[in-house]
Amino acid sequence: MALVVICGQPCSGKSTAASCLAEALQDLESKPAVRIVDETSFHLDRNQSYADMTAEKNLRGVLRSEVDRSLSKDTIIIVDSLNSIKGYRYELWCLARAAGIRNCVIYCDVEDTCCRRWNQERNEKGEPAYNDKIFEDLVRRFEKPDRRNRWDSPLFELLPARDGLNKDSTAIVDAVSYLTKKVDSKTRDVKVLQPTIATQSARFSEANSLYEMDRATQEVTAAIVKAQSLAMGGTVNGLSLGPELPTVNLSRSVGLPELRRLRRTFIKLTGQSSLSGPPPPLDADSAKRMFVDYLNRELGNC
Repeated sequence: MALVVICGQPCSGKSTAASCLAEALQDLESKPAVRIVDETSFHLDRNQSYADMTAEKNLRGVLRSEVDRSLSKDTIIIVDSLNSIKGYRYELWCLARAAGIRNCVIYCDVEDTCCRRWNQERNEKGEPAYNDKIFEDLVRRFEKPDRRNRWDSPLFELLPARDGLNKDSTAIVDAVSYLTKKVDSKTRDVKVLQPTIATQSARFSEANSLYEMDRATQEVTAAIVKAQSLAMGGTVNGLSLGPELPTVNLSRSVGLPELRRLRRTFIKLTGQSSLSGPPPPLDADSAKRMFVDYLNRELGNC
């Protein structure tokens, strides 16, 4: 149904906002399916996760992969994390666009001094908190969302330090309305993202199509390498791969690295063309026929 990205400074009330939003959604008569994706779900320690750029990059990768697996037209996914890098929020927006669902951002707008005090209070209570060095680094690198960016829009802003935070907060109520509003031809204030060729996955008609193409092209490559070996490095002409299949006719000897590169290019091109054209071959013979034709075109007149 939708992807909700919660963002804000460390210790700004993001997890509370995520819980309030989930509770408000569950209070609806329709009771939509809701799932929160956060560091806690993977038992990740916040200090270890942000100890250095590599660890932080790995954390974002884990969360992004989980979001990608979880997105559907039947569930509202709430990403409860810092989400402080605008490029990362753009990546999440692209996932929502590829899934063809609506997307929004909820921003917990809290002053640094208040976040610092809340972090200290959590530390004194023995609750999960950031150490001072990591906290200051995260505050310094935070990139505030901007509603003028399509990946940060619509933007619902919360002010936890001033107004408190509960399921009846204005921004939470507005977000619930946006996420659950019926969409028809007259709807103008709700935008359902539409997938494009750039975000769609290759449209295979059968689950084993890619496997068959990979296996078939490997067999063709192996046959060419063997034929060249028997020919003592000579050219391969008239190599038959089976009845009703075209013969391989190459004008020069081709090394294994080049054959592998051509095979990867062929598979990529076939997958891309399937987005707007016919699906790739479903059987090994069809894949071999297409790959041999491709090799003959690329290498037959070199």
